[in-house]
Amino acid sequence: MLLALDDAISTAVLAGRGAGAEVFGIIDLNSKIETRISAISLGRAIQFVANASVLGYDVRNAMVLYGEPGTPSLRAWDCEHLWAQYGGVLLQP
Repeated sequence: MLLALDDAISTAVLAGRGAGAEVFGIIDLNSKIETRISAISLGRAIQFVANASVLGYDVRNAMVLYGEPGTPSLRAWDCEHLWAQYGGVLLQP
């Protein structure tokens, strides 16, 4: 069942990778302030969250919102998994 869910999420993300997304819940470790990112493509949002910890951000509470209302959000683990699996494909139009 979990594999089918992952496939459904992956399919939806790949189809909508160029769509708009917003990122919430990322904390800049230097300033201790939450950083909100909007007006970014879904692929770039996934890339950012997957790599943000290396750039000095705490992503434990990160959420990527995209798609129609009711679409499940992506968490940091989802972004790391999707970036590891698809990488640069997520950035292609």
